[in-house]
Amino acid sequence: MKISILIPAHNEEKAIGNCLNSCLYQSRMPDEIVVVNDGSTDNTARILDGFKNNIIRKITVRQATGNKSYAQEIGLPHITGDVFICTDADTILDERFVETIEKEFSDPEVTAVAGYVRSLKYNWLTACRAFDYAIGQNIYKLAQSYINFIFVMPGAASAYRTKIFRKHINFDHDTITEDLDFTYRFNKLGLRIKYDRQAIVYTQDPPTVKSYINQMRRWYGGGWQNLNKHLRIIKGPAKALELSLMYIEGLFFSFSCFLTPLINVRIMLYGFVIYLLMVQFMAIYAAKIEKRRDILFSALPYMALLFINAGIFLEQFFKEVVFKNKNLSWYQPERI
Repeated sequence: MKISILIPAHNEEKAIGNCLNSCLYQSRMPDEIVVVNDGSTDNTARILDGFKNNIIRKITVRQATGNKSYAQEIGLPHITGDVFICTDADTILDERFVETIEKEFSDPEVTAVAGYVRSLKYNWLTACRAFDYAIGQNIYKLAQSYINFIFVMPGAASAYRTKIFRKHINFDHDTITEDLDFTYRFNKLGLRIKYDRQAIVYTQDPPTVKSYINQMRRWYGGGWQNLNKHLRIIKGPAKALELSLMYIEGLFFSFSCFLTPLINVRIMLYGFVIYLLMVQFMAIYAAKIEKRRDILFSALPYMALLFINAGIFLEQFFKEVVFKNKNLSWYQPERI
């Protein structure tokens, strides 16, 4: 089996070196690494030129495309592997990532693999993201795998059979969350997605509140865009329940965050304390799973982020669904 890695990169001088080193120092070496330098104006090109390894293929785009999926589309024709791994330039692959992916694709029924994302430790915000990842991937995504309806294959940690991807999936560029778009289409075609918690990557999450808000706007906006685009795939009670819990329950929770204080402050305070205790209990579980002590202290700041998330969720609902003001501008994350 020939395995390729596809990495889009725009102004990634702070991260691309570590990313490529993690790709090169694997227990099972990839056969090819295709890096698309998407119109970078910093030192990304110089750093790429410093890598002389003959399995790295560098594709240069003079003018930035403005969207990650365009850069991926440019790189896809250069992929020669039977399987290709999608990751981001700010991501570090666990040393056994490629080996794990190869094992999963030894099953001919598997057409795509969703990996496990961990947040690189930096500050309280990244601790909250690590908590979110731990709960989302060890409870929600694991449950999704049992009903064969993985909601999203992470853009930083996913792999695909190249022929199937080229024939059935490819790139549409009509949403700002291409990984979610891919996953909906795999589910629509009934193609098997495998979830493997041993296919681990470490990613940089937003280190400031401003960059966090921009990231959540992209994720929530892309979520509503893809729901509108793929609503017809909802067949069967399990899938309908899963999506309704994400979006209908999400709307109910978000409205409640802002309406409850106007109705009854005492109920809001009681609810806050009960929810905080629940979050603290889950934080203990997440800290144990991730072996990170800082997650133990993430419950209270995470509660504050829930209000920020609720506001952004409603903002993007009205923008994308109610007023149909579709946003396709890619937000360049802040690097540490």
